[in-house]
Amino acid sequence: MAKKSVASLQTGSKRLTKAIKMVKSPKTGAYVFEEAIMAPEAVNDYLNKK
Repeated sequence: MAKKSVASLQTGSKRLTKAIKMVKSPKTGAYVFEEAIMAPEAVNDYLNKK
């Protein structure tokens, strides 16, 4: 189960995106959030990756 929350960030000449996805922990079964800052083109790959 992934929660798609995307915010646009701009630093200088680079354009970056912060993606947050909700992942179920295999150890405890609780949901945790993973955050990553990347290029906008890589967001869909990151969110679809398990």
